Amino acid sequence: MYSSPEVAKKWGISERRVQKLCEENRIPGVVRFSRMWLIPKDAEKPADGRHTRRKMKDGENN
Repeated sequence: MYSSPEVAKKWGISERRVQKLCEENRIPGVVRFSRMWLIPKDAEKPADGRHTRRKMKDGENN
């Protein structure tokens, strides 16, 4: 099991973001131990739900 600071460094995101993902149950298998989140070693970074792909209309630039 990894702690949230270890996973944050591994995934290249902030420790707070990892904690938020744990709170939202977006990482399977996490365990809250006292004030610390324990994350399984085989856990994968969840997809970022903030970005979506959309089709561009004709004549629309990126």
